Amino acid sequence: MIGSLTRKHLAILLSKVEEHPTPNVRLEQYTLSSEEVSDLLWIIETSFSDVSGKVVVDLGCGTGRLTIGSALLGASLAVGVDVDEVALRVASRCAKELKVEHRTAWIRGFVPHVNLKADVVIQNPPYGVRRAKADRPFIEAALEIAPVVYSLHKYSEKSRKFIREYVKSLGGEIDKVIPLEITIRPTYGFHIKRAYKVKVDLYRVVRARWGT
Repeated sequence: MIGSLTRKHLAILLSKVEEHPTPNVRLEQYTLSSEEVSDLLWIIETSFSDVSGKVVVDLGCGTGRLTIGSALLGASLAVGVDVDEVALRVASRCAKELKVEHRTAWIRGFVPHVNLKADVVIQNPPYGVRRAKADRPFIEAALEIAPVVYSLHKYSEKSRKFIREYVKSLGGEIDKVIPLEITIRPTYGFHIKRAYKVKVDLYRVVRARWGT
């Protein structure tokens, strides 16, 4: 329990954050379930104390479950960034309904052009399935924004090796990799199963030369 909030209660609150009404496959817009977001944020806060009292930025926030969840867990400010105006309108409305509009902000913009500073970035970037290398600008921008980054990526040993080397080339260092599994529900016409289980890794990245 964190304050008066339990992990289960956080998931119940986040279930009120709507999914994207018209997702764009090119942007790889998939909504994490409320339980998955609750679990992810709970790990970050209980293991590393990186949410409560922090300024958090969520790049590619979609309808804002990670952003709003961070605010519910006590972030002093949670900022969601996305290129999609429709997603941001939904996010803003849901933040107001959950009474965290005073501790959330929403910015429409392309991730490579975002000029922000924060304590922590928590992001679920595109996995690069539809557009190769789509996750790279998110990693680069995140390390410019904050000294600590949590980034979710599709699992493979090849990806782990590449991300570790790529982060190092940007002046960062991975100090924790947390294996997780997410469920992608049918979102687009080519989805024929009721659910797809996907192995992912949550990377905790620290800026090796922050401020230099």
